[in-house]
Amino acid sequence: MNAQTTTQLPIPPHFNPETVGAVWRVPYQQRAPEAQAWAKKHDIKPASEDKTRICLLLIDVQNTFCIPEFELFVGGKSGMGAVDDNARLCEFIYRNLAVITKIVPTLDTHTAMQIFHPIFWVNAAGEHPIPAATNIIPADIEKGIWKVNSGVAFSLGCDYEFLEKHAYHYVKQLTQDGKYPLTVWPYHSMLGGIGHALVSAVEEAVFFHCIARNSQTQFEIKGNHPLTENYSVLRPEVLEGFDRRPIAQKNTSLIQQLLDFDAVIIAGQAKSHCVAWTVDDLLTEIRQIDINLAKKVYLLEDCTSPVVVPGVVDYTEAADTAFERFADAGMKIVKSTQEISFF
Repeated sequence: MNAQTTTQLPIPPHFNPETVGAVWRVPYQQRAPEAQAWAKKHDIKPASEDKTRICLLLIDVQNTFCIPEFELFVGGKSGMGAVDDNARLCEFIYRNLAVITKIVPTLDTHTAMQIFHPIFWVNAAGEHPIPAATNIIPADIEKGIWKVNSGVAFSLGCDYEFLEKHAYHYVKQLTQDGKYPLTVWPYHSMLGGIGHALVSAVEEAVFFHCIARNSQTQFEIKGNHPLTENYSVLRPEVLEGFDRRPIAQKNTSLIQQLLDFDAVIIAGQAKSHCVAWTVDDLLTEIRQIDINLAKKVYLLEDCTSPVVVPGVVDYTEAADTAFERFADAGMKIVKSTQEISFF
């Protein structure tokens, strides 16, 4: 692969960092000709001419995680983590417009009746668990503290006894695999809802890149299977049910596609969950092929934040430990403001 150092471009005049924390409509018909004119002015070639092929993988940069008043806003230590991250991310996209070959945003995608949402579970009084404050472990099911809501079986097209067996197997498997316990989350990233959409400012930057470079944005859906979590875009948390039948499958096509790029840059939310799990799964695949491939992965550390709920939970240390492990494996931890040399 040819060595390449990013050439920093100016920020287009339409970008306003003050609007990154708000939801608004992207003016596509206005931005499209501006993107084409910008490409002509700065001699930005089509992505098809790139000698060094660079992918920007954006993990769950959606309103539900990135806008303060939404369901699972990732505030990080500062309280405004995802907003500040996305301001830097937009600037990174614009400055590196000429060298980013393809942008791949992942979209966490849910409906109400999923294993990590309150409606899926009830206690003896028929009450649903309190979201974000409830973790379910095997002992909770064994003691009858939480059980599957029989009402969801019909809508999911499942036999209730099957669903009970699956749920117990599922939380037990998470424990055995060293994963986070099953967290009951607030309803979030709901398909058809505004929380599911990309952050407006990021969507605008991604669209601008698409038009300027003639590079189709590749959206990757994850998390829509009702019986498993999908923090990582590359695979579900649990692959097999109690009956050894597959629940869902690894995203083998995306794994292969990422490994075929000369460099993969990763940013998004949350550092402690979906970002860390995706990078970890990518590293697992790399170890099975050639650990030297880890050197092609770049993690934008100033464009991602951990889950922090003051007084409740703080995943900062877990996120930092994961990133240290990724760096030890050969991945490069970089900042969005620096010029990056790709080898």
